[in-house]
Amino acid sequence: MGSGQVTDWQGKNVTVAGLGVSGIPAAKVLHGLGAKVTVVNDGDDARARAQAAELEALGIAVRLGDGATLPEGTELVVTAPGWKPDKPLFTAAREAGVDIWGDVELAWRLRGPDAAPWLAVTGTNGKTTTVQMLAEILKAAGLRTAAVGNIGVSLLDAVLGEEQYDVLAVELSSYQLHWAPSLRAHSAAVLNLAPDHLDWHGSMEAYAADKGRIYEGNRVACVYNVADKATEDLVREADVEEGCRAIGFTLGAPAPSQLGVVDGILVDRAFVENRQKSAQELAEVSDVNPPAPHNIANALAAAALARAFGVPPKAVRDGLRAFTPDAHRIAHVADVAGVSYVDDSKATNTHAAEASLAAYESIVWIAGGLAKGAVFEELVAKSAGNLRAAVLMGADRALIREALARHAPEVPVVDLDRTDTGAMLAAVQEAQRLARPGDTVLLAPACASMDMFANYNQRGDAFAEAVRELGAGA
Repeated sequence: MGSGQVTDWQGKNVTVAGLGVSGIPAAKVLHGLGAKVTVVNDGDDARARAQAAELEALGIAVRLGDGATLPEGTELVVTAPGWKPDKPLFTAAREAGVDIWGDVELAWRLRGPDAAPWLAVTGTNGKTTTVQMLAEILKAAGLRTAAVGNIGVSLLDAVLGEEQYDVLAVELSSYQLHWAPSLRAHSAAVLNLAPDHLDWHGSMEAYAADKGRIYEGNRVACVYNVADKATEDLVREADVEEGCRAIGFTLGAPAPSQLGVVDGILVDRAFVENRQKSAQELAEVSDVNPPAPHNIANALAAAALARAFGVPPKAVRDGLRAFTPDAHRIAHVADVAGVSYVDDSKATNTHAAEASLAAYESIVWIAGGLAKGAVFEELVAKSAGNLRAAVLMGADRALIREALARHAPEVPVVDLDRTDTGAMLAAVQEAQRLARPGDTVLLAPACASMDMFANYNQRGDAFAEAVRELGAGA
C-alpha cells in the first residue's frame, strides 16, 4: 500500500483488535471512511459490553471474548499497541498475508498530502516530558503544534481534525513503533534504552530494534544520547534520507554536532554556521523545571529536535520557561521540619527511579510495588551513596530489600509488611522518623502501582495526602 494514503476504503474488510483508547477511535474513523469494520476483543465484561453497544449502534460489528480468531475475509488488521506480536490473531493474519497496522501507522497513512511533519520521541523514560517541552518550544516560535501520541490529542484526531498544524510533537512507545513500519519522521530522538516491557518484546534486542524504527527515513536529524551508546548504535543502523545528521545531546560540554551544557548554559554546537569553532547559547539550566540531571537531558533532546526544525534560540529558552511538568514527576509536595518531600510516583521502573535518586544528595527512599520482572541490583548499587534510609512496601518489596542488603548493608531499612492503601501514610510517617533536616523523602517506587493503587497517579496523591497530614501535625 506504500506510505501514502489509502484512497479507497469503501467496503474494505478491516479487523480492529482491542476496544481500548486507540481501538474505538480507529474503528469509528475506518467506519466513517466506508470500511466494513469488525472489532475483536479478548474481554467480555460490563465495560466492554457498553463500548460494544455504542459501536454496534453505528453499524460496527463487535466480537467480545474472542480476540484470537481472524474474522473471515479480513483484508487489514489495525491493532491496539498493547497487543503482543505473538497473539494467535496476528499469526493467522501473517499466514493469510494480511497487513497489521497500529494506530500510529493508521494515522500516518491517513495524513493528507499537505500534512504537518512529525518530530518524534521515544525512549524508556522521559518521553512525555520531552514531547511537552518540545511542543512548548515550537509554540514559542509561533508554530501551530500539539503534543500527540501517547499523550494529549489523539494522533488520529490530529491528522484528520479541522485544526491545521505546522508540525506535530509525537510521543511514541516501543509498542507503537513495532506496528508502524512506514512511519517516516522529519527528525526523531531516542532518549535512552533500558530493559522494559521485555515480556512483550521477547528480548532486549527486539525492544531496541523497535525503538530504533523511529529513525527510519528521517530527513534532517537523528537525535541520540551521548551517555547511552545503545541509542547511537541505533542511529548507525538506521536507513535515513541523504543528508540526515546524527545529533548528540550530553550533560557535558558538547563536541561539534552536539548539544550540551557549559557553565550552567544549554548550548548548541550542531545547528550553527561554524560548529567547529562556535556554539549558540539556548537557555540556562535554571530555565529547566525541575533542573534535575535527567530533565536537563530531556530539555536538550527537545531543543535538538526544535533546532532541527529551524526554531530560533530564543524560542528554546521561552518554551522551556513555559513548560510545567506533569503531576507525580519529581513534584515537590512540601517542606516539613526542614525535610523536603518529593513525589515521583511516575518512576514505575528502575531506570526512572535511578534518575530520580541521582537528583538528591541525602534521601529517605520510599519504594516498592509490582516489579514486573525487574531486578534492583544495579539501581541500588548506583544509588547507595545517596541513601539515608529506605522504607519499603508493596507486593515485590522483598526484591528491593535483598538488593539493599547486598549493595547498601549500612542503610537502615523499614519493611512495611503491607499492601493496603493505608500503607502510604505509615510509610511517610516512618520516613519522617528517619529523615534529618536537609534530607529529601523521595517516593520513587521503581515499581508499578497496581498491587495497591489504581495507577501511579493515585499512589502519588496518597503520598501527597500523607505529607499534608504530617504538615498539619507539625
